[in-house]
Amino acid sequence: MRTDYHVHMAETGNLDVDYLRTYITKAKEEGIEELGVSEHAYFFQETRDILSNPWVENRRTLDFETYQKMFDEAAKAELPIKMGIEMDYMPGKEKEMEAFISSHPFDYVIGSVHWIDEWGIDLAIYRDEYEKRDLKDVYQQYFDRVVTLAESGLFDFVGHIDVIKVFGYRPDDKEFLKEQYKRAAKALAKTDTCIEISSAGLRKPVGELYPDPTLLQMCKDEGVGIVLCSDAHKPDHIGYRYEEAIDLAKSVGYTEVHTFSNRKRQVHPIG
Repeated sequence: MRTDYHVHMAETGNLDVDYLRTYITKAKEEGIEELGVSEHAYFFQETRDILSNPWVENRRTLDFETYQKMFDEAAKAELPIKMGIEMDYMPGKEKEMEAFISSHPFDYVIGSVHWIDEWGIDLAIYRDEYEKRDLKDVYQQYFDRVVTLAESGLFDFVGHIDVIKVFGYRPDDKEFLKEQYKRAAKALAKTDTCIEISSAGLRKPVGELYPDPTLLQMCKDEGVGIVLCSDAHKPDHIGYRYEEAIDLAKSVGYTEVHTFSNRKRQVHPIG
């Protein structure tokens, strides 16, 4: 089965059924059997107590009611769509995140690490920060957050689990990297949290799928499940280079993918 649960709409269009139809049409063209929209939680006024900084506040333009209305109208129109959210995982804000998540009827919830304190690690405006910091410290801090994200048990899967490589910066110490990967894989397995195989990295400066094959192999060995995603920010991104994502999954031994409804998962043969 082909899935795409990591799709965004707010940055390129309106949260309405007409625009949603363009995503659904593209998904059908790409052979996507289950499509989910998971807007960034920081867009919503209701998440201000979880994450707030100048970059985010400049984009916090929506009320959750607008988002919910789109899914309600889609249901009335019998459009096949799953309702998700991508939550910026912020250490120490677990109670606030849980309150927000439990207040809404999501089919699935993605947990992602985009921030190390006030540093937006995947934002081009902060790219130079990698030149100013010790990369081992950066990766240590990033994977500390991935581990506690998994340990929180709040999320169904982790988005772009090694997005810290987005601009191509990595420590030279390969054993150190493996240590970070291993502790993340073990934390994910312990809480039965899935990861996504995302083709989004192929559109980024790093030019690679998320995750790194070594990390993916460790996740497979630990029994961590997978979801196929594109992290689409416009319809044309849906299903982008999916064959490569499927090939990567199969190369480390995956034969199944997960789908979600009402926070419950099912397992299907991979496409």
